[in-house]
Amino acid sequence: MVDAINEVKIEMHKISPFRTEPVNCVLWVKNQNVYANDYNPNSVAPPEMKLLEHSIQEDGYTQPIVTMLDDTGENREVIDGFHRNRVGKESEVIQERVKGYLPVVTILESREGKADRMAATIRHNRARGKHKVDAMSDIVLELKRRNWSDKKIATELGMDQDEILRLVQITGLAEMFSDHEFTEAWEAEILEDTEQIDG
Repeated sequence: MVDAINEVKIEMHKISPFRTEPVNCVLWVKNQNVYANDYNPNSVAPPEMKLLEHSIQEDGYTQPIVTMLDDTGENREVIDGFHRNRVGKESEVIQERVKGYLPVVTILESREGKADRMAATIRHNRARGKHKVDAMSDIVLELKRRNWSDKKIATELGMDQDEILRLVQITGLAEMFSDHEFTEAWEAEILEDTEQIDG
């Protein structure tokens, strides 16, 4: 029955004037076919998780989980909705009510590269004003490793140049100098300079 409903929605989506909008086609997918990404920098404290569970229990799923199909064509990686995904799997009451399924939309096909998916996750998180600084720093470094320019990172993640610089400095400096060895003389020279300034 669920597969048939999804098929009808997919066919209607193809001819819809809103077919370029992912929310135009919300599908119900078995929860075991939806898995969290490994780069989400957002976190929710236990009280907020309980509130989210209560919200879904009382109001139902009002927002689908944003996903993309992986290479299997059956499983989906979460782009946004990590915690809605968790509630749908961990809450027995919710899981029973939605019969082991989760409401999902599929991100635009043009956004399926890993860097694009990471950027989409960050945009969703930042739009809500929540993200972890250390994890954001790791993502900015990862995008730079993928040859994204500071300008592209700024545009895609809604940051200014100063913010990008600060995030790179958090973990980037340690990484940049991780292969360098520093001599004791270099350390001593800094100490002497400091003593002269203090004296």
